[in-house]
Amino acid sequence: MNRRAAIAAGVLGVVSALTLLAPTTSAATAEPPTPSPTQVLIDAYGDSTTLGITCSDGHCAAQARNAVTYLQQALYEHDGERVRVTNYGVGGTMATQLRDGTGNRRAGPTAGLPWRERLGASHARIVLINYGINEVMQNQTPEQFYAAETTLVQTARALGKEPVLQTSNPMPDNRLNTRLAAMVAMTRRVAAEQQVPLVDQYAYVSSLPDWKTLMSDGAHPKPELYRLKAEQDYRVVEPLVRLLLDHTH
Repeated sequence: MNRRAAIAAGVLGVVSALTLLAPTTSAATAEPPTPSPTQVLIDAYGDSTTLGITCSDGHCAAQARNAVTYLQQALYEHDGERVRVTNYGVGGTMATQLRDGTGNRRAGPTAGLPWRERLGASHARIVLINYGINEVMQNQTPEQFYAAETTLVQTARALGKEPVLQTSNPMPDNRLNTRLAAMVAMTRRVAAEQQVPLVDQYAYVSSLPDWKTLMSDGAHPKPELYRLKAEQDYRVVEPLVRLLLDHTH
C-alpha cells in the first residue's frame, strides 16, 4: 500500500467509527411473519453490515443490495416461497444489546425485549447472528463478546432454533482489524464449543485479492462484497433449510 492509500485507510477507519456508533433502524418494522406449515423462516440479527449499510461520498445509508437480500434471492431461486429471510440488523449495535434487549427499540415490535422473550415470540427456525465490529468500536473485551454470543446461541438452541454464527467482515484499518481478529476468534470459539454452524466471513473476505477495494468505507462492504458474503452464507444455510423442508413432508 502506498502512503496515500495508507492515509486514506486511516481516514476511512475514523469515518467508520462515527457511522457505526450512530444507531440505524432496521427496515424490518412489520409484525413478525407467520409461516405456513411447509415454510422455513430465517431471522438475520446483526449490526450495520447485516442491515446493509453502504457509504458513498461521505454519506452512509442502508440499501437493498445487501447480504440478507442476496441470500433471500438465492434461497428463493432454489426453494421458492418456502423460505423467507427477515433482516433484523441494526446499525451501531452489539451482541450484548441483542441479549439484553437494549438495542434500537424501533427495529420491530419485539426489539426491546430480552433475547429469550424476543426469540420466543419468533416463528423462525434458523437464526443468523453477526456481530463483532461495534464491540471493537465500543471497547468491549473479547471475553464480554464471548459471553454474549454464548448466551445467544444457547438460548436459541433451548428454544428449538438453529443458530448460525457469522464472523464480521474485516476492516481496512490495520489497528482496528487486529482488534477485530480477537473478536472473530471468540465467535469461532463459541461455534466450536457449542457445535453450531459458522460462516467465517472474516477469513473468506481476508483471502480475497484486493478485498479493501470492495469496502465502501472502514467497515461497510460495497454491494459486490455483500453479494459475495451472501454466497458464503448460502453454502452454510441452504443445507439446513433443505433438512427442515424435507422434514415438513
